[in-house]
Parts: sequence; structure tokens; C-alpha cells
Amino acid sequence: MFAVIKTGGKQYRVQEGDILQVEKLNKEEGQELTFNQVLLIEDEEKTLIGTPYIEKALVKAVVIENFKDKKIIVFKKKRRKQYRKTKGHRQELTKIKIEQIITGEKEKEPEAETPKKKTIEKSPKKKIVAKKDATKVTKPKASKEKAPAKRQLKKKTTQTKKTKLVKESKNGA
Repeated sequence: MFAVIKTGGKQYRVQEGDILQVEKLNKEEGQELTFNQVLLIEDEEKTLIGTPYIEKALVKAVVIENFKDKKIIVFKKKRRKQYRKTKGHRQELTKIKIEQIITGEKEKEPEAETPKKKTIEKSPKKKIVAKKDATKVTKPKASKEKAPAKRQLKKKTTQTKKTKLVKESKNGA
């Protein structure tokens, strides 16, 4: 039997008796703690998957020690810019031992007949259909024949202006 728990933003696969190093927990050595964010429990017979967590499922553990991890060196450099920085980081961790995995499910007994809730049937809603008004008058769309007529008028006006200018220039000269 194993479980998948979530702590410190990470997920861990645990079994009874496992020793883990997790992000620092605010507990003293020897204290018990329970993890209620259980994502999955795998038993020999069945698998329980949470959405996102399994209700009433717990994983009990005991704190062994609080300690710091080994130092990690962080080195930053920008070439040709005379920029170099060195930093170190030591993560604080807690070592825990898994004691017990509780599924939270009771053994299912044959269910007795329970009275079902009465369902009320709702009548289907009537749809209201709007009728079109016959009194509305729609304007006919402009036909394609009118467009060339307008163009012809414009051409005629431009021709008359040109002829007037030509006549005026001949009279004035």
C-alpha cells in the first residue's frame, strides 16, 4: 500500500516506514503530524484517486530532525562587462518517518433501501414566437440601373464646363 501526498509545493510517494526529506515544517523533533492533502492511495485491491484530494484520508508521520541541506553555489557572470557575483544557499529541511496511511473509507455494508426523494416534474416552458408586422413598409433596394445614370450625369456636367471654358477663351482672345 502506498500514497501520494502533497507538502511544500511538491508531491511525494510514501509507504509506511519510509523516511523523507521535505521542506521545513514548523514542528519539533519527536512531534507527530498528519498530512491531509492525499492525492492518491493505492491498495492491493483498489486505487483511490482524489479530485484534487481524497476526503477523510490521512497520512501520519513523526518528525525525526530539522536540518539544513548542503550548500548550493549560485554564480552569475556577464562576459566583457566586469560583472561577477557568487552566492550560496542552504535549504532548511525536515526529516520525517511515515507511520500510518489511513484511507478514510469504511468497509461498505449492503445498503438498505433508502427512500428516494420525490422529483417534481416541471412543465415545459412555452416559447413565445414574435409575429412579423405586415404593416411595415420596406424600401426597395437600389437597383443597379440607377448607378450608371448618375455617372452619366456627372460626365455631362463636366463636359458642359469644359465647353464653356473653351467658348469663353475663344471669345476673350
